[in-house]
Order: sequence, then structure tokens, then C-alpha cells
Amino acid sequence: MDFKELEDFIAIAKKAGASELKYQKDEKKFSISFPVSGAQSVQTVAPIAQPVASAPVVAAAKSTEGLVDVTCPFVGTFYRTPSPDASAYVKVGDKVSSGKVLCIVEAMKIMNEIESDISGEIVEICVENETYVEFGQVLFRIKP
Repeated sequence: MDFKELEDFIAIAKKAGASELKYQKDEKKFSISFPVSGAQSVQTVAPIAQPVASAPVVAAAKSTEGLVDVTCPFVGTFYRTPSPDASAYVKVGDKVSSGKVLCIVEAMKIMNEIESDISGEIVEICVENETYVEFGQVLFRIKP
């Protein structure tokens, strides 16, 4: 099962209201628990043979307000800081340039840096630190 198939499989299970998803074939095995009442849990039982591609740069889409939405490229856990005792990558009012790391999204125990596609000012941070995020969820809004 490649990463795209895995994403699709998870999305279908979530849409159907499943609270847990397990997959096993030959040496590949994983288990995922979906959040219930605000809880968050993403865990891998055994490593998947194929590594996940390096941290992708998120796609940005124009919002109706003239702002650019930075969306999450996959499901995972959102982190504003590189480590618990470090300061946030960005805060509201910060000027960012294209390629600037905005946050980390942990997916399948891999820390993926999410970068800005554009230069501009951070207008809104739409997600709380250490929150479960979904594919396509808006993480930041940037004024170009």
C-alpha cells in the first residue's frame, strides 16, 4: 500500500465514523485510533517498509478575503515549535518568505516541516499546538 492509498483508506474510515483502523499484509502492519471527544492518537504498531516521502511543501489557495490559506497536506499532529522548550516557528504579525518553516506536522512518527509557498505576513494561526489536524485543514492564513 503506497502513501496515497493509505491516505485514501484513512479518509474513508474517518468519513464512515470509524474510531479505529487496522491494516496488516505480510510484514506491513499498522493501527490508527481516531480522536474521540477531542482526544488525539496516531500510532504505528510496526514500521511500514516504504519510507514516507520527504516533507512536502503545502499547497496554498486564495481565500475570499484576499488571504492565502496554508493547508495541511496530510493527517497528523500539529506542532508550532521544533521542541517543547523552543519558541514557535512563527506568530501572528511575523513576516515570512517563501520556503520559511511554519510548523511541524507529525504523521506516522515522522516530523514533517511545513513551509510557506509565499512571502507575506502571518494574519492567523488556525490550529492550537499539539492538535490533531486533517488533510486540507487550514493551518495558517497569510496576507501576501
